[in-house]
Amino acid sequence: MRKVNLKEVEEKERKSPKGKFHKFVKNISIALGREPESLDLAKRQPFDLALVRIPKGKSFCPYHSHSAESELYLVVSGRGSIRDQDGSTMVNAGDAFFFGPGEAHQLSNDGEEEFVYYVIADNPRSGGPGGDSCYYPDSGKWAVVREGLKDVIVKGVETDYFDGEE
Repeated sequence: MRKVNLKEVEEKERKSPKGKFHKFVKNISIALGREPESLDLAKRQPFDLALVRIPKGKSFCPYHSHSAESELYLVVSGRGSIRDQDGSTMVNAGDAFFFGPGEAHQLSNDGEEEFVYYVIADNPRSGGPGGDSCYYPDSGKWAVVREGLKDVIVKGVETDYFDGEE
């Protein structure tokens, strides 16, 4: 059995340069031994579990959709707004919600206290074929994963499938 206590899991903070996006994340799966770089499914584990805190007035990240990943959320405390294709929905402690591949979403803290939730993702990123990519509808950008799990952010224009190929 692999076991860890949340008090022992390192919390990582990430902020955008202008401060609109701000999050604290405890990657529980990694603390339990998940090796994101491995192509061995036993070492990569079939899902990710993270505990996330978003400060008042901030968002986790820009509005985006995943190409292959599904995410299940469970709100622990606070109040958030969830933006999706239908607009914005308020969520509170005890609410659960789900986004599948291609369903754009954004989580923000609209409450007076920290917005805290668990997220379970079924498709940990891999550097090989079949890895997840993200699309950002507001800016037209893509985040794609290349070898070594490095995200590459690209912004392009629509083109013909055979453009530059023959």
